[in-house]
Amino acid sequence: MMRRLQADVLVIGGGTAGFGAALGAARSGAKVRLIEGTSKIGGVMAFCPGMPWGGGYPTGRSIGGVFGQLTDMLLAMVPPMAEVRASTLENFGYEVIYDHEAAVFAMFQMLEDGGVEVHLNTFAGAPVVDGGRIAAVECVDRTGPMVIEAGMVIDCSGDGDTSARAGVPYVVGDGRGNMMGVTLSFAMVGANWARVFAKGDPYFEEEAAFGVAQGLIHPDLAKLYLMKGFHPDTVFCNSVHIRGVDGTDPQAVARATQEGRRRCHALARFLIAHVPGFEQARMSGLGPTVGVRETRKLEAVHRILASDLRTGAKPADGIVACDNPIDDVMRGDEAMTHDAIVAKGDYYTIPFRAMVPERLQNLLFAGRLVCADPAAFASVRGMPQCMAMGQAAGTAAAMALADGVSVQALDPQCVVAALAAQGMRGIGGDALHRHEPALAA
Repeated sequence: MMRRLQADVLVIGGGTAGFGAALGAARSGAKVRLIEGTSKIGGVMAFCPGMPWGGGYPTGRSIGGVFGQLTDMLLAMVPPMAEVRASTLENFGYEVIYDHEAAVFAMFQMLEDGGVEVHLNTFAGAPVVDGGRIAAVECVDRTGPMVIEAGMVIDCSGDGDTSARAGVPYVVGDGRGNMMGVTLSFAMVGANWARVFAKGDPYFEEEAAFGVAQGLIHPDLAKLYLMKGFHPDTVFCNSVHIRGVDGTDPQAVARATQEGRRRCHALARFLIAHVPGFEQARMSGLGPTVGVRETRKLEAVHRILASDLRTGAKPADGIVACDNPIDDVMRGDEAMTHDAIVAKGDYYTIPFRAMVPERLQNLLFAGRLVCADPAAFASVRGMPQCMAMGQAAGTAAAMALADGVSVQALDPQCVVAALAAQGMRGIGGDALHRHEPALAA
């Protein structure tokens, strides 16, 4: 028999955006169900274990909110399970490195404490649209099909399948079909930090050039993104990027994952044989699948433009601060860019309107579904910003439900005020003044 479940707010996707959305809605009094297609919360964080949370400290001060609370939980563990440090990569500020399993545990605990009903290994299917609203979403888990009826739906799935099926217009990648490269990451444990990082080159370009010339590593590895991991003598390898993969195609993702495994194993062998400090190291923590950066971007009542970000725009409905560079990963060509988009010490804010569709009255979206032009998207997509966008969407969904209004009729400044009351910083008149060093959230 078809199971029928109810929720005030249904959150689709348990990545960092979905995590923030579920907590934002639940803490605002809504009954929340969160569905996630895998067995883990975290999205790209789960697919790329150890990926630093970059962008959470514009001007050196935490954006606060759910991101700040999660960071504080990890910092308060005995021993601490996170550290705030300056990124070694150009044009990036402070980032959080952390113990992956401790972070996953903390996220699940926060959802449990918030009363969120989490459905893992559960896939969203067709939406049931009635009178300009999504009345329900057909889902399936290992026990069979079910229908979840909800007053509000928040799409944090990354690919936006449900929203697209409900009729929300979208753009794929850069508008010409070019999407950012997908990545498979891994760690090397037992490396000698002092020797590995002795030269001070965060991209290991000389070593990469040798490996490519000798045919030992893939030609796309002109730069090796090697960073100190959280645990001593662990190096996080965020180097294997694969171009031309359609992240909405499961078979393409599967093929890219196996190709990524080949490149990762080749890179690990190369590091051990040719890069000082890796002689006694070994590969660990290879991601279960490639991390997808970009597929659909849904159309909203407002589109974020790079030209606005460059001026440090802080609109009245700004819901999260950001100073990330334009971090474009092999989208239109083979280039990797980390171009600064704001002056040092400045930041912009992401407007709430970029997560509100024009027509469907009870749908919001967050994370990498946000409406933005290609250059702007390459800046706004950081995991802390996704958590904050989710928190804003969840808070707004609960507000709309309580007031009996459509998401389009919400006063965005009321959403901003609610988020500021929840500890979100750099919005609603609060300025993120320069603060160094950032040692805690």
